[in-house]
Amino acid sequence: MAGHSKFKNIMHRKGRQDAVRSKMFSKLSKEITVAAKMGDPDPDKNPRLRLAIQNAKGQSMPKDNIQRAIAKSQGGDAADYNEIRYEGYGPGGTAIIVEVLTDNKNRSAANVRSYFTKYGGSLGETGSVSFMFDRVGEIVYKVEAGEAEAILEAGIEAGADDVASDEEGHTITCAFEDLSDVSKALEENLGEAESVKIIWKPQNLVPVDEEKAGTLMKLMDVFDEDDDVQNVFSNFDIDEEVLAKLG
Repeated sequence: MAGHSKFKNIMHRKGRQDAVRSKMFSKLSKEITVAAKMGDPDPDKNPRLRLAIQNAKGQSMPKDNIQRAIAKSQGGDAADYNEIRYEGYGPGGTAIIVEVLTDNKNRSAANVRSYFTKYGGSLGETGSVSFMFDRVGEIVYKVEAGEAEAILEAGIEAGADDVASDEEGHTITCAFEDLSDVSKALEENLGEAESVKIIWKPQNLVPVDEEKAGTLMKLMDVFDEDDDVQNVFSNFDIDEEVLAKLG
């Protein structure tokens, strides 16, 4: 998502790395627990769990944390989580999709609605903006994984649809239903990925000026801080100079 990864980097430079890491581990653990509870606790028999674990490993999540998250799914005290997708518009007419895992739908709905309202946006109905996105699988590798040409060849062999490389890393996309097979083939060739996800990829980007960008980043921040929010996708495009000023 344009701008969002750079926003993450800005947060890290502000000295929030430990807090961000803790929050990320918490959300990764929740996804592992939910995947294991909904399916089989054996990742070899549960594609969603296998991807969740692969993603956690890519973020250097300790094995003990992963095992605890799986064990929690088998305990009687594991919460029943609901998967909900919220859609709406943010500052500057940007489209935003918010994916939530929650044990309290009323709380999550109220929170998400209040975030949109507070920062100049509006919550819409399901389907109100998702038609502007494509549902795809995304696999990200660090720059050190290899040269762009080698990553491209590996992606083609694995059955990927697109490979993009820049100074920040390599992003490989595929049909979302092929994500498990493609990521497994890439792992055999390139090692563990930094992240493996099903994402909403914007079909077109919306330029955002400096004034709206500041408000938009605040909105992204509160979504990121919410424990129920797992993923946020948007179609904003913020100029690097504007991001630098905000940073």
